Amino acid sequence: MARAKSTDPRRKSRVLALQSLFAADIKGKTAEPSLECLAEEDPLPIQVEEFALRLLHGVASAHRALDDIIQRYAPAWPVGQLSPVDRNILRISLFELLHSPETPPKTAINEAIELAKMFGSESSGRFVNGVLGSVMEGLESAELVPAGSLPDGR
Repeated sequence: MARAKSTDPRRKSRVLALQSLFAADIKGKTAEPSLECLAEEDPLPIQVEEFALRLLHGVASAHRALDDIIQRYAPAWPVGQLSPVDRNILRISLFELLHSPETPPKTAINEAIELAKMFGSESSGRFVNGVLGSVMEGLESAELVPAGSLPDGR
């Protein structure tokens, strides 16, 4: 997976979280992924590392629930058959939508679409947008309820 340059610290955190989750997914690791190898390549500013770790820990701890939501809102696409890029972008954005009230929903969705365009296939942006649009409808109708903030992303 290519590294993307960004000056926005939170976007850089999301990219790093995606790269770490992607690597863990490809290796078949269900344990918490880490930023160690990415940090060795390029030292991380503390705010980037902290937010990336919050996303990693949050996605790792809520991974099954996030996958259930993906399956619920994209029933034609079994989670295990999604590309690892799309699957992990959806996990990150769902974690932010459901557990990070400080992140505006539009920001979480727009960032997910940008990640999909950077790292996914030609149709990834549209797919991610469609799934997250359906999730937002679920949130707005109270069919799906955000859990609020989890301390340290756990």
